[in-house]
Amino acid sequence: MVVTEELADELPAEAVEEAKARAATLLLAFRHGNQLAYDHALDRLFAEHAEREVTTLLVWIAAEAVRKAYAPEVGDRVLRGLARRAPADTSRVAIDEETADAARLLEAVGAGEVGVVRALVAATADTTFLLGGLLQAVAMMLPLLPEGEAGEVVAELRRRHCGPVPEIPEARGEA
Repeated sequence: MVVTEELADELPAEAVEEAKARAATLLLAFRHGNQLAYDHALDRLFAEHAEREVTTLLVWIAAEAVRKAYAPEVGDRVLRGLARRAPADTSRVAIDEETADAARLLEAVGAGEVGVVRALVAATADTTFLLGGLLQAVAMMLPLLPEGEAGEVVAELRRRHCGPVPEIPEARGEA
């Protein structure tokens, strides 16, 4: 028999929905291996002092998943097994770097295949690794450029994305 007690300071329904949304954001970031989004969501929870309500919701979600997937006696065995295998440090998100195909992205960008670029970015759970691989490729190509071309590329990027860059006067003054 389960005994429950209704608390006077129980969360209103709106607050419960907000907590569910925060829990879902946290779970999605964890599931997709997005450490940055996961850390940001956690920092926000700590800033709002909402850790307890979100933790309760995460436990409720996990309990519902176990209840729907397993018979009661099997569900308890699964949970005990999970408890035994839990890692000592649970602050890290499992990241799948294999899905970040920066070489394919570079080829698609070079070929002007917009659809392929979009599909690769959409299929990569954490784009940090995809962009990191692209940055590494660019860094490897920089020494191969003739002298002065890297500066021209940077200047063109600035014109395209930042608008005209004002001239910076020399710091030397004439005395």
